[in-house]
Amino acid sequence: CTHYLFIVVVAVNSTLLTINAGDYIFYTDWAWTSFVVFSISQTLMIVVGACYYLTFTGVPGTATYYALIMTVYTWVAKGAWFALGYPYDFIVTPVWLPSAMLLDLAYWATKKNKHSLILFGGVMCGMSLPLFNMVNLITVADPLETAFKYPRPTLPPYMTPIEPAVGKFYNSPVALGAGAGAVLSVTMAALGCKLNT
Repeated sequence: CTHYLFIVVVAVNSTLLTINAGDYIFYTDWAWTSFVVFSISQTLMIVVGACYYLTFTGVPGTATYYALIMTVYTWVAKGAWFALGYPYDFIVTPVWLPSAMLLDLAYWATKKNKHSLILFGGVMCGMSLPLFNMVNLITVADPLETAFKYPRPTLPPYMTPIEPAVGKFYNSPVALGAGAGAVLSVTMAALGCKLNT
């Protein structure tokens, strides 16, 4: 029971992070800074839960199933956003599925070697998710445009989103997110595997 409860808790937390990552307030005020932070946070959430679930069942493909759970949770949670007048295309696409598939691939290709899953799978998942997250941003409605078109009803006038200074701190948010994610994901993959021992 504890095993499945953990899976549900991590998936729910991943969903909450995902909803925040799609929040236009973060993108308008912080732009690429939030992209890097949320890319890393989503990477860590998916890698710890997926590795735990994968090594718990021992069946390659389970990580992808876990990512699918995250995706469905997110779609259900974001369904409530339509009541606020959000456009249909401002919804998170399943960016975790390809990264989770890489975890499954690392586990399957190395004949269920847990250490290879941690090292190879962690690095591949950490490096790939920021890339898929950027593709996600390109395919959905522009968050900045959405912010001005659909202002939050709870925001006072003085908190109107401002034009962000893109590239102020660094020029490549995907590279920064991928680099940091690749290092941190190995640690979280090890934690996910360790929780089964």
